[in-house]
Amino acid sequence: MEDVFVQKELNGGYCNSLTQYSRFLTREVNIGDIPMGGLNPIRIQSMTTTDTMDTIGTVEQTIRMVNSGCEYVRITAPSIKEAENLANIKKELLFRGYKVPLVADIHFTPNAAESAARIVEKVRVNPGNYADKKRFENIEYTQQAYQAELERIYKKFTPLVKICKEYGTAMRIGTNHGSLSDRIMSHYGDTPRGMVESAMEFIRMCEDQNYYNLVISMKASNTQVMVQAYRLLVATMVKEGMNYPLHLGVTEAGDGEDGRIKSAVGIGALLEDGLGDTIRVSLTEDPEFEAPVAKALALRYENRARITGLSTEREKIKIQDLPYQPYEYNRRQTKPVQHIGGHHHPVVMLDVSKENLKDPYFLGVVGYKYSAGLDKYNMADQACDLVYLADGLPSFSFPGNLKQVYNYQTWLGLADKNNCHPLLPFSDYEKTELKDEHLNLVSIDAVEALNANLGILKENVVLVLETDAIHGMAAQRELFIKLLKDNLQIPVIIKRSYPELHADDLMLSAATDLGALFTDGLGDGVWINAAETIGLPLVNATSFGILQATRTRISKTEYISCPSCGRTLFDLQETTQLIRSRTDHLKGIKIGIMGCIVNGPGEMADADYGYVGTGPGKITLYRGKEVVKKNVNATRALDDLIDLIREDGNWVEVK
Repeated sequence: MEDVFVQKELNGGYCNSLTQYSRFLTREVNIGDIPMGGLNPIRIQSMTTTDTMDTIGTVEQTIRMVNSGCEYVRITAPSIKEAENLANIKKELLFRGYKVPLVADIHFTPNAAESAARIVEKVRVNPGNYADKKRFENIEYTQQAYQAELERIYKKFTPLVKICKEYGTAMRIGTNHGSLSDRIMSHYGDTPRGMVESAMEFIRMCEDQNYYNLVISMKASNTQVMVQAYRLLVATMVKEGMNYPLHLGVTEAGDGEDGRIKSAVGIGALLEDGLGDTIRVSLTEDPEFEAPVAKALALRYENRARITGLSTEREKIKIQDLPYQPYEYNRRQTKPVQHIGGHHHPVVMLDVSKENLKDPYFLGVVGYKYSAGLDKYNMADQACDLVYLADGLPSFSFPGNLKQVYNYQTWLGLADKNNCHPLLPFSDYEKTELKDEHLNLVSIDAVEALNANLGILKENVVLVLETDAIHGMAAQRELFIKLLKDNLQIPVIIKRSYPELHADDLMLSAATDLGALFTDGLGDGVWINAAETIGLPLVNATSFGILQATRTRISKTEYISCPSCGRTLFDLQETTQLIRSRTDHLKGIKIGIMGCIVNGPGEMADADYGYVGTGPGKITLYRGKEVVKKNVNATRALDDLIDLIREDGNWVEVK
């Protein structure tokens, strides 16, 4: 293979280092005038939502996207007519002074891909449906029959590769979790390994034709699956002497805060380990709102120090020696203390020490609505579990299921310690004689903890793990590795403080730093500290949003909604909001909202119910992957969806 750089320092795994930030060096790929990979910055891209045949509309949206920060713009080409119209779009953009590289998005139609490859700078193909098929059939293959299928795909795929070579066009081989072919599903199952093998087959076909101008992606709406698949892809490529650049994205992330948090969890976990050469944040919003989110994620790594202050001795952790499996989810085993750790879902802890502790109504914003007439609290689904009051003493009774945490000396002086627990630094723990018989929170810095004798902590202790390291996620992860290797099953609340960040950056940073750990099953609780100007409602919502996005604690309805494109058959933003307005009280239910058959049913993967556009004004409803009602009139499709949920016994009335 020509000009291949094999990552020398890779310790037999998916990233350069587990303890310091080090970007994984990939092959440089030229896409128009903007190269990707190698030593280039992390590139930003998005996708148009206009009809590709609407030349002026697509051009004007593309310009808005470029002005918002997009360096590449992807446009759908579902058939040859759209592919050919890319020439008119490109011509008009050049006339207006925009040379942004264009990417043709292809599904199912090789002739459209071959036409587009002669016009634009890059084409994206999905191995699951480009020359393969998905009908949800389980097929038994002999080795000979499987090889015959690969040869058939090779013949169908090769013409595109030859055109790309001739015209200098780049290609993204974009595997999606929800659209794995029946052949891959039957052979490897619905797994990260299946996603990787799906891409590797096409990569090997390209290399057989001496074509290396490739970018690879492993997208999923499930952040755990997405992260595992990218890691496995890198490990597999390294094993085979490859280092193609990576396109990162979480499919169907949704909109608003949920979409931003979910995207940051998946993309951020990989960026933390130095993976990723281009980002697309998929929000169910206008595409010009995606680039600023992607830019904010990438910006954290532009100036991050390569050395984070950890000693060279600690840098010797090798991925193959990890005491946990980075390619599959397993929660770290702990001995529960009260309702923290063990099989209990991760808890949410908040600092309320600066609130008005004479007013019980402030607890309403963290999930406990006070009724003065009844003198009782109503608990919401996103009600925090612990509150830190420091040295403040409330003048009212707290809800019985909300634990109060005080600084040790203040706790010591409480006349009534019922449901009240101390927080003390690790350095004071051993010399403190009186401890709470139920729950003691002990705080320690992650780097200091590496040299501490944590074995002195007794059974009623929960560790509060803090860090101010530049690469703080890795510092905290290293402490979890120590706990696992020493078989110390102490529950851990992960604490991060962001005193200088505004609301949007707080959400993205916290989702990255904390989400990366929870995705690997590390952590029994979350404690986010922010500037007073941020407010408790956002900190509480972000905490629960991170746990929801990592699928470690489900506290609300999950919407797997695609970001829209030129194939979309209805107004996705309006429809998503309408569906949300009538179903957002259905805790734990996952609803897929897909604009066209390309993104459904496959792309909604593990949704409980699906709402998929199948024609102008027509919707098809799914129960899981099963079609329940075809071509329902859009005016009554939501009512039919609710009837379906009710029929299954999953509907609850709004209280």
